[in-house]
Amino acid sequence: MQTEQHGVTKGQKKQLTTKTKRWGGTFIWLGLAALLMLSVFVFRKQLAVFTFDVLMSGVVENKLNESYMPIEGREEIDRNTTEPFSVLLLGVDQRNDEIGRADTIIYAIVRPLDNKILFVSIPRDTYADIVGHGSADKLNHAYAFGSVKDNRAGGPQMTMATVSKLLEQDIDHYATINFEGFKDVVNTMGGVKLPIYEDIVNKAVVHDKFHIKANKPLYNGLEALNYVRYREDSDMNRTERQRIFLKALMDRAIEVQQISKITALMDIMGSNFTTDMKPRYIIELAKTMFQAESPPTISSYMLHGEGKRMDNVWYYIPEEEDIQYIKTLTKEWLNPLTAPAELLIPRLYK
Repeated sequence: MQTEQHGVTKGQKKQLTTKTKRWGGTFIWLGLAALLMLSVFVFRKQLAVFTFDVLMSGVVENKLNESYMPIEGREEIDRNTTEPFSVLLLGVDQRNDEIGRADTIIYAIVRPLDNKILFVSIPRDTYADIVGHGSADKLNHAYAFGSVKDNRAGGPQMTMATVSKLLEQDIDHYATINFEGFKDVVNTMGGVKLPIYEDIVNKAVVHDKFHIKANKPLYNGLEALNYVRYREDSDMNRTERQRIFLKALMDRAIEVQQISKITALMDIMGSNFTTDMKPRYIIELAKTMFQAESPPTISSYMLHGEGKRMDNVWYYIPEEEDIQYIKTLTKEWLNPLTAPAELLIPRLYK
């Protein structure tokens, strides 16, 4: 016989106690699950890096070994991945077995700890003394002249030496990518966002024909390639588009964040990418910057000058005052003691 206590029988009380324990256990598991999800969110970058180290680091390093091309006679420095450094970025337009030219030339400074990058674009037609060739010519010809002398590292080496003399700045590293390789990279990432607000039509008789429609949410690899190749306006605008594309490509890579695509991207890069940065250094550098609190911020500047015809050839003549400004700008960015808040912000174009 069940007795009542405050209107509840012993059987009911036992049933309530059992339910309470069951629900209490459920709440505990829900709490643990929520805590786990919160931990994954808070430490998602660390987990991603851990996953990369365990599953993919060795594969990526092997792939990067295929692209590693040190410059003969140049001392290889084991640099700390937290130190600011400079790298000459070269976008090479090379089709089939022809000699390529560096149509995109960007002197970049990377500050890994601050997660900040400075792009200083140099128009390809800039008139410069080509170091090692013995004459002055368009800057992008340095890559072709060097490639003729040494089919592999000669192009980057001569271009680095020429830019270094032009800006009176040392350059720590180089990295080249063939524009043809861009197509598959962009397609693998599902396209890239580009600020195209009016249709772009390449229609000159001597140029490749293409039509890029405006205001698309994403542009595929061929459209992106045509965007950087478009040349029926000024050389400065073309240089600006190339810089915009590189930033858009970096933003897209950060946005996608799919580790599973790393090996596919590395396969695509293959012979389309070369650098004198050691594979292990690139991996550790990427991890340092990926674990930063915020995505990389990119500041941009372009060498100023004016167009001029000499011997019936059009050149871009740089302003001496602007070269001096770039020296001041880059020196400050390369100084590890410069606080992020004190970095010189590139001035607006004239």
